[in-house]
Amino acid sequence: MKLTVLSGKGGTGKTTVAVNMALSLPNIQLLDADVEEPNCQYFLKPNFNKSEKIYRKIPEIDQNKCTACRKCVDFCEYNALAMMLDEVLVFPEICHSCGGCEKICPENAITEIDRDLGVLKHSTTEYDIDFWQGELNIGEESSVPVIEALKEKMDYKKDIIIDAQPGTTCPTIEAVVDSDYGILVTEPTPFGLSDLKIASQLMEELEIPYGVIINRAEEESDHIIENYCEKNNIDILLKIPFKREFAYLYSDGIPFVIDYPEWQEQFKTVFAEIRGVLNEKDHSN
Repeated sequence: MKLTVLSGKGGTGKTTVAVNMALSLPNIQLLDADVEEPNCQYFLKPNFNKSEKIYRKIPEIDQNKCTACRKCVDFCEYNALAMMLDEVLVFPEICHSCGGCEKICPENAITEIDRDLGVLKHSTTEYDIDFWQGELNIGEESSVPVIEALKEKMDYKKDIIIDAQPGTTCPTIEAVVDSDYGILVTEPTPFGLSDLKIASQLMEELEIPYGVIINRAEEESDHIIENYCEKNNIDILLKIPFKREFAYLYSDGIPFVIDYPEWQEQFKTVFAEIRGVLNEKDHSN
């Protein structure tokens, strides 16, 4: 299976769920696709043994050949090209590397050059997890190419867990789009509910089955999420309690299933339930 852990907002516990679930299961590959802030590394203590630079193509203008016809500027839907007097300016941060400007230029004044966008890092950890993470270079606008490159490292001989970026924008969609199942992590607050609604709408649009894990669960406030899930027929897979002991472990970079191994069984149960849902879906099709 390929599972993606996502949330409508940051700080709900995506990394907590992704790491602790990965540590509870055999034959797992974990991909940290939160490339603007990859945090899984702080809990897995990886010894990175491989890295790969990620590049994307951006246009370079030969001003001696350019006749200022504006065809490339008018073509670019992302405004990565602009005409300033009789020169074409390139804004590489917002270029989507489609290559159209090069093809449309009648004077062959545009060539494509590589721009360093980020890096992929690989490690096998002391916990026997095949771990990849992506890192977007500081100042870059688009993280999607790094996530695309990261997903090319998926090993389909293993079960795969992807830790996505928070929110419901393009990077999150790229992480989850071809997953078998989505795990939406939320918290029992009005803010958590608001963002859960947005994330669940995304999963409905993508037609990907999903369930919810409530992090920092408390008996007196869980109804905020439970009522919404019951009304919309959404499975609640697990509740992770709001415990001081878990917070202490988190602050020290220790996954709580290490000190509380009984929780490994809970994550195994969740994993088995998800597999059952997917098998049932396959049989119904």
